[in-house]
Amino acid sequence: MFTISSFTRWLRRHRLACFGLMVLAFMAFGLLTLDLVRLVGANAALLSEHGWQALQDGGLRQLLELTISSVGAMTAWLMFKVCETVLVQSFTC
Repeated sequence: MFTISSFTRWLRRHRLACFGLMVLAFMAFGLLTLDLVRLVGANAALLSEHGWQALQDGGLRQLLELTISSVGAMTAWLMFKVCETVLVQSFTC
């Protein structure tokens, strides 16, 4: 059975705040994914080409930071989708 969380209930009651949160999540997703594919590719090329030396020079830390950016971007995208679903359901039901 599907249960509605208190956060989703709050979003349904405050449609304007839900829309604002959706806009912020969209902007965060855009900023966090800007050139992400290019940077991950460049980091992977650096690590594969220079191996252990690249790891010692900060390549692993950079890869970790890129992974954290990816997780943040995915979180922003999920927040966008939650807000979108709430707004679409509230306007169509």
